[in-house]
Amino acid sequence: MHSSAKKSERPTHSADFPRQFARTRRFSLGVPRNLAVSPDGRRVLFVRTGSGTDPVGRLWQYEDGAERLLADPALLVGAGSGAVPEEERLRRERARERSVGVVSYATDEAAHLVAFALSGALWAVRTDGGTPFSVPAAGPVVDPRPSPDGRYIAYVSRRCFHVVDLAGADRQLARTEDPEISYGLAEYVAAESMHRPRGYWWAPDSRCLLVARVDTSPVERRYISDPADPAKPPQAIRYPAAGTPNAEVTLELLSLEGERIEVEWDRKAYEYVVAAGWDTHGPYVSVQSRDQRSMRTLAVDPETGATDVLHERTDPAWVEIIEGTPARTASGALVLPEDEGETRYLTVGGQRVTPEGLQLCAVLGVEGERVLFTASDDPLETHVWLHEPGQGIRRLSQEPGRYTGVARGGTVVLEGETPRGEEVGVLRADEVGVRRGDGVDARQGDGAGAAGRAAGDPPHQTLITSLAEEPSVTPRPVHLTFGERQLRGSLFLPSWHEEGTGKLPVLLDPYGGPAIQVVGRARRWFSCVSQWFAEQGFAVLAVDGRGTTNRGPAWEKTVHGDQLTPALEDQVDALRAAAARCGDLDLTRVAIRGWSFGGFLAAAAVLYRPDVFHAAVAGAPPTDQRLYDTHWKERFLGHPEEQPENYVRSSLIGHGHLLSRPLLLVHGLADDNVAAAHTLRFSAELLAAGKPHSVLPLPGATHLPADAVNAQLLHFQRDFLLKALEGRATGD
Repeated sequence: MHSSAKKSERPTHSADFPRQFARTRRFSLGVPRNLAVSPDGRRVLFVRTGSGTDPVGRLWQYEDGAERLLADPALLVGAGSGAVPEEERLRRERARERSVGVVSYATDEAAHLVAFALSGALWAVRTDGGTPFSVPAAGPVVDPRPSPDGRYIAYVSRRCFHVVDLAGADRQLARTEDPEISYGLAEYVAAESMHRPRGYWWAPDSRCLLVARVDTSPVERRYISDPADPAKPPQAIRYPAAGTPNAEVTLELLSLEGERIEVEWDRKAYEYVVAAGWDTHGPYVSVQSRDQRSMRTLAVDPETGATDVLHERTDPAWVEIIEGTPARTASGALVLPEDEGETRYLTVGGQRVTPEGLQLCAVLGVEGERVLFTASDDPLETHVWLHEPGQGIRRLSQEPGRYTGVARGGTVVLEGETPRGEEVGVLRADEVGVRRGDGVDARQGDGAGAAGRAAGDPPHQTLITSLAEEPSVTPRPVHLTFGERQLRGSLFLPSWHEEGTGKLPVLLDPYGGPAIQVVGRARRWFSCVSQWFAEQGFAVLAVDGRGTTNRGPAWEKTVHGDQLTPALEDQVDALRAAAARCGDLDLTRVAIRGWSFGGFLAAAAVLYRPDVFHAAVAGAPPTDQRLYDTHWKERFLGHPEEQPENYVRSSLIGHGHLLSRPLLLVHGLADDNVAAAHTLRFSAELLAAGKPHSVLPLPGATHLPADAVNAQLLHFQRDFLLKALEGRATGD
């Protein structure tokens, strides 16, 4: 069937999809998340909204096969969606948080006391019964965390650091000296680029804390205004663009008695604080050099603040940050990654415990001498594994998908993106052969996520109910492997299309950059979107090229110094290989769309390869790499003053005169990650060069566009691409 024929026979089930995609906030509502397990393994805490369209998060407890509601914002503060402090708004933006109400929480060591914030007010609830209760606080509350013994709750208010007991006796342990200084919060690059969303850590004895002090005064100031509301004053933000100064980050040991000790290390040589924590062996910190080629794990003396180097990692390109590391077992063995060749190994006490070809993705937790981690030996899947001395490693997640999880007291909770959608399963100790433990590094109750399958039948999982809506479009990907680089791709064809009955225009739908894989054996929101575009008459191809995650250090670092050429080459090679396999792909009508790095890749495709790509939609594209943040961009391209050629090579600015194909640029005007200046400056360059193009500004939209926009945005992109390809025959 030709894409323009027999429209009456096409299924109508996809017509509602854009509206459903918007009202479910990309199918994230109603899914259990932010899971934590009690030390005895009997209780699982989680957050879940009231339905697949209800955005208000509630706090739940799962025990003995039954769920119990612990806190409902509607009963405590009304709708649960009131104003939040500016620091909390920014924290949610960095986390791409889509819900309101209870969105995060923390517990004491026993998981008996849970603290959370609602509209800036401090709340707590006990998991052994009773109703939630408010705790008096000195001001609007951000990131509350109970002490391990459950007697106190620490929090940040107006950039000052406080500890309050449950009766409301408040102590201000650190007062900000200047509007540019904060205590207990993560700076921009830590939250956006280092996987460190927090800025303080309790000591196990509940008498002291390790607290970050952040001074943003050296950082360049940017202003975000709302052109749709000219009476509204612009918002000033501190944004460290590549090559410019970072925030100055120090660490202090603060006791409840008011003593303050500064942690000492060579901050000039190691200005990035990547990770920190406090376990039974004492406080520790991971620091990284500005060029990111060296990372040290430091032990901190809690009496003096002096530090000793426990381990150092170096790399001629950059040292990759692996979530959950460093960590220590009960005996003090360091848990760290180690890169060699094409494999990223897990090491415990300096010894590799994973085999060649199994790529470490993240460390999820340490319990006694056991280490829970995620790893991948197939680019299409990510699984949860357990290392236990004397028993080697075992894979705990069995079915295809991408998994993360949490474990404590012998209970493992698996969060999986599966072919059926997102699922959360609880495995008990006797089902996975894990002994009940002797203490776990639970990250202060953060409530966070196939070489050798486990022998025997898969363990039985008890699923925690998901209230998410079923997508009205069911992805039908055909997973393909292309060429000598073994590129992984997914081809989505219209459900109504019969092979050999007509040519289909092609739409490439990649991300294509670091940290994200879009190809896999899981039903995720972006695979649903790809299938929806297929139902509109496209053959949709999604490809993970060089530089994408979880395929080992050598694969990641092929983009060092050039984030454009390898990524674009891989899209072109995969397209041609897919067309060779499927004769219904019309290479005379090829479009490409993407967001963020994917938007950059889409715009680059029509600039540099108009012989292959005939139209593009570029959402929030970073067109000038010098405008992006220090830690992320200098990781791949170096310092712009030392290696300016890398920034020229990897930017679209300066090359606008090459445009000869239809291009739609889409950008949120309130985006504080990829500033709207990227699109506006590039558009001005295109106009000056006499290159026709279209720009769709989204007033008030951040890097994650408002859900009310998403429904029409999908239709707008479809219509633009169909019109741009309309009338093309076998050539120009």
